[in-house]
Amino acid sequence: MELNRLIELIDQSIALELNAADLYRLFSAAFPQDNEFWWQLHIEERSHATLIRAAKDSFVKRGKFPSDLIGNSLRELQAANERISEMIKDFTTQPPSREEACRIAIGLEQETGERHFEQFMNKDAQTSLETVFQQLNRSDKDHEERIRVYLEKLMAKA
Repeated sequence: MELNRLIELIDQSIALELNAADLYRLFSAAFPQDNEFWWQLHIEERSHATLIRAAKDSFVKRGKFPSDLIGNSLRELQAANERISEMIKDFTTQPPSREEACRIAIGLEQETGERHFEQFMNKDAQTSLETVFQQLNRSDKDHEERIRVYLEKLMAKA
C-alpha cells in the first residue's frame, strides 16, 4: 500500500476511535445512571486510538504497520467520522434516549474502522508484533456485544 494512503487511513482510524470516545463521554454525562458503563467505553476507545497512534509512530516508516488493524476504505472512514461528529453536535443539546444511545453505539461499533480493529484483536496472531498489540488490548474488546447486553438489560427493566 502506498505510504501516503496508509497514513491517511491510519489518521482517519485514529479520528474514528477518538470520535467514538467523545460520543461515549457525551452519553456518560447525559445518563448519570449509566455513567460508569459509557465512561469505560470512552476510556477504551481512547486507548484504541493511542494504540493505533503508537503503531503508526513505531512501524510505518519500517514498513511493518499491521494494516489489518484499520479499515481499508478512506471514504467509509471519513463518512463515519463526519456522521459521528454531527451526532455529537446534535446530542450536545438534545441527547437521545438511553435505549437509542445503545442502538447508536451498536451501529458505531459496526463501522468499518471499529470492525477491523475488533477483528484484528480477535484473530490468531501471525507475528510477534500482532501478539503484542493483542495483549495490550486484551481487556478492551467486544464493545458491540457489551452494548447489546446492556441494551437488553435496559429493555428488560422498562
